[in-house]
Amino acid sequence: MTRTAITSTTTTTTITTTPSGLRSLYLLRVVFSLIWVALVLTTSASLVSRDEPTVIAAVLLVVYPLWDAIATLLERRMAGTDTGTGTDTGTDTGTDTGSTNRVTVVNIALGLATTIGMIIAVFSTIGTALLVFGIWALLSGAVQLVVAIRRRRTVGAQWPMIISGGQSVLAGAVIAGMSASATSGLSTVAGYSAFGAFWFLVSVIALDKRGRSGH
Repeated sequence: MTRTAITSTTTTTTITTTPSGLRSLYLLRVVFSLIWVALVLTTSASLVSRDEPTVIAAVLLVVYPLWDAIATLLERRMAGTDTGTGTDTGTDTGTDTGSTNRVTVVNIALGLATTIGMIIAVFSTIGTALLVFGIWALLSGAVQLVVAIRRRRTVGAQWPMIISGGQSVLAGAVIAGMSASATSGLSTVAGYSAFGAFWFLVSVIALDKRGRSGH
């Protein structure tokens, strides 16, 4: 009986705490993205594919995927408490959580690999950096899409992240494809980041609405 009571308490805490933690993290991601966009537009918007990155541009390009990897790690730690919430059958929940965890590990690895790739790219040209950024955006968007779809049953309110993931795949393909164009510049990735911030904000609102309604 005691063990049952503890499990029940843990289950209730998990269901209410996980969306709250995600809301806080998503808000932090919104703030970071908006600051990053502002810095890019005020310091590096004029740089195009054939230019060499300035020191400021190089730092901004390296920090972006690194922060994404850190944020994904934090999100994984929060969402990891989904195991055993009782929202599905025991077997299904364990399988879904394990699969989601593996996917988020892939996303973290992608972020770290992109950070290393970007460190190399910033010693070349903006075009090279855009190519690295575009490939990463495409792959990480696909991963985000998978995670959001899997998390619908345990956390809910994931439709903004599903849209954002699909948009990231398309945007990444465009950025990579146009990286060699003479007119491509860092303003392109600033727009990408701004849209990402928008969808994270929408997700915060959706999670808050779901938390208030209790569904």
